[in-house]
Amino acid sequence: MKVAIIKYNAGNITSVAFALQRLGINPEITDDPELIKSSDKVIFPGVGEASTTMNYLRLKKLNQLIPELKQPVLGICLGMQLMCNYSMEGKTPCIGIFDELIEKFPAKEKVPHVGWNTISNLKGDLFKNIPDNSYVYFVHSYFANESQYSIANSNYIKPFTAAMQKENFYATQFHPERSGKIGVLILKNFIEL
Repeated sequence: MKVAIIKYNAGNITSVAFALQRLGINPEITDDPELIKSSDKVIFPGVGEASTTMNYLRLKKLNQLIPELKQPVLGICLGMQLMCNYSMEGKTPCIGIFDELIEKFPAKEKVPHVGWNTISNLKGDLFKNIPDNSYVYFVHSYFANESQYSIANSNYIKPFTAAMQKENFYATQFHPERSGKIGVLILKNFIEL
């Protein structure tokens, strides 16, 4: 099985690659459109800032490629946010797969939201054999509200979307590659889609 990890100026690419290697997958880390298109699965990771990342994606024309992919695609953290319409971070127009706005948490509590939190209302094959209220690892200051695309929710300051799906596009606000056994199972479920 060919798995591509989209290469751009993101911080968690190697940790995603290591997590896949533990599952017996040797992913290709690439920004080559042909390699991405020919892969069986595509992972769009992300730790970084929305506007500079979108500038890189536009430069490489990956912002046009990603929405056209037909195989299962998994966005992680900033990857999920960039799959939405617009991010308040840097007032950034994004890729637009999910018709959602990314907002910043109000600074009532500690922001960014860093650490372990539960996910609930789990739906679909990405969460096969995963119990409601499982703990996963988050690092984010921005979020998407609960919506028609939500397949998992969480709560920090306010309820928000922890995972989304639309057709072949899946996305998690949390980091499965840093979420212990539950995260490994989520990545395994994605590989087996």
